Amino acid sequence: MGGNEVKLTPTEYNLLQELVLNAGKVLTHIHLLNKVWGPEYREDTQYLHVFVGHLRTKLEPDPTQPKYIVTVPAVGYQFRG
Repeated sequence: MGGNEVKLTPTEYNLLQELVLNAGKVLTHIHLLNKVWGPEYREDTQYLHVFVGHLRTKLEPDPTQPKYIVTVPAVGYQFRG
């Protein structure tokens, strides 16, 4: 993250905020979709994958080898800060 200012969309900010507030915990896809987009999006994991990709591009030194926003296969994501 290197101390550089990063511009986030409101949705990116809300997603990052939820991840950071729960740093170290594995958050399920359903939990994140419910918190960031609302209960009507509980099954729309594609939204989540796209926005996690955006965050990784903006925050990770190497988005292909994430060290901050880590995928937990078939479960969700974990923030390691």
